[in-house]
Amino acid sequence: MAQRFELLVFDWDGTLSDSTGVIARALRAACRDLDLPEPSEAQARFVIGLELSQALRHVAPALADEHLPRLASRYRWHYQAADREIQLFAGVPALIETLHASGCPLAVATGKSRKGLARAFANSGLGAYFAASRCADDCFSKPHPQMLEELMHELAVPGERTLMIGDTTHDMQMAVNAGAAGLAVSYGAHPRAELARLKPLACVDDVAQLALWLKRNA
Repeated sequence: MAQRFELLVFDWDGTLSDSTGVIARALRAACRDLDLPEPSEAQARFVIGLELSQALRHVAPALADEHLPRLASRYRWHYQAADREIQLFAGVPALIETLHASGCPLAVATGKSRKGLARAFANSGLGAYFAASRCADDCFSKPHPQMLEELMHELAVPGERTLMIGDTTHDMQMAVNAGAAGLAVSYGAHPRAELARLKPLACVDDVAQLALWLKRNA
C-alpha cells in the first residue's frame, strides 16, 4: 500500500504516556490546597492537553487571575511529586522505534511546557525519535491549529499528508482546524463517544490496535 501520510504527530499525555490519572489528581489536589471547589475526575480529565493557565481557568473558574500563579505552583508541586512514577503505555517504545525506522517523520504536539516535554523525553528515552515538537509555551493552546501548522511548515508536509494522533477532543479539533487528519485513542483522557463526534479516521482502544491501524493505513 502506498504511504498515505508523510508526517505523524503525536500528543504526549494520555496518548504515549500513561499520565492522565496523575494530571487529574494533581489538578484536584491543587484546588483543595487553595480551598477551592474540587473539580470532578471528569472535569479534571477534560482539560488535559490544554495550556496550563487555560486548564486552571476551566477547573477553577471563580479564581481571580492574580491567584492563578499560586494554583499553578501547587499543581506543579503535586504533578512533579509523581512525575517519576509515570510510565509509557505498554508497546509505545516499540511502536515509536518501528515508525522511526520506517523513515516517516514523527513529531509531538503537546499541552506540556517545553521544560516538561524535555523532562518526559529524558525520562522515556524517546526524544531522539522525534524530528520536531511544539509545546504550550511555544504556541497557542489546542485546539488552535498553530502547533500543527508550524510542524507542517517546519517539516514541509501539507495538511492532507499529516496525521494527528491523540486522546482528547482538543487534539481532534486541532487536526480539523489545521486541515489535517485525526486518529483518536480511547485509552486516555476523553471518552470514545466524545472523540467520535469529531469524526476521526478511527478510534483505537489500545497501543496494539494503534500500531496495527498505522501499519495498515498510514
